[in-house]
Amino acid sequence: MDETLGTTLRRWRDRLSPRDVGLPERAGRRTAGLRREELAVLAGLSVDYLVRLEQGRATSPSAQVVATLARALQLQPDERDHAYRLAGLLPPAAGTISTHVPAGVQRMLARLDEFPVGVFSADWTLLMWTPSWAALIGDPADRTPEQLNLVRAVFTDGPGGLASWPVRQDEDGALGDALVADLRAALVDHPHDAGLAALVAELRATSADFARSWDHGAVGRHVSARKTVDHPQVGAITCDCDVLTVPGSSLRIVVYTVATGSPDAEKLEFLRVTRGVRAGPSA
Repeated sequence: MDETLGTTLRRWRDRLSPRDVGLPERAGRRTAGLRREELAVLAGLSVDYLVRLEQGRATSPSAQVVATLARALQLQPDERDHAYRLAGLLPPAAGTISTHVPAGVQRMLARLDEFPVGVFSADWTLLMWTPSWAALIGDPADRTPEQLNLVRAVFTDGPGGLASWPVRQDEDGALGDALVADLRAALVDHPHDAGLAALVAELRATSADFARSWDHGAVGRHVSARKTVDHPQVGAITCDCDVLTVPGSSLRIVVYTVATGSPDAEKLEFLRVTRGVRAGPSA
């Protein structure tokens, strides 16, 4: 029988443990792997669409849908590329930004519910997050794709800017310079990524601060810093913010932590327990 995207998705879904995606393994489960409903939530798709996709009634998924399913199913790069081909699409080309999050990183996130952790691509678009991240900063699932880009948020005024990222930034512009330097390096590493080039052109045209930093050849690096989140429910929470890199990948992992036993830790734990929301991909 010919292999189809639907049959392959079902096989990949059956092999994935709920624990690997941060879901409890309850006794009496009749499904060895993930249920359709669970995968749909992780991928940000409707259950009905996933059913039609698996049954072969939806035959032309977009590249965005394939990418988010590959991420939710924790596929290896070769498997991800195979999924694209089964969908009649070309796999991501060399020289473009990858949104692939390795399975090991995803399993790590599934076990780090205590901490607000976000995973970003090379252009600083948020790809995945823990429930604690959503509880602290706001559920990214409620934002538009444009609002998930941190560089755009830092250099944009209005509702698409830092109003959707309620984190007080440093006063000396170090974060902005570091982000600009990151984009400059990303253009070298991913010369064929049209979205990245468009983002740089947009910000140079709309943000005087970005244009100034870019034209001056800003060089910056990310360092550990203290950040304060102004939360509407519990007030200010001051955290230590660290940016980690994944060897062999252009991903950035941003981790917020607080001192054990501190008032900030009590606030964060309150939010984690009372405002738990699903982890998931951005698109």
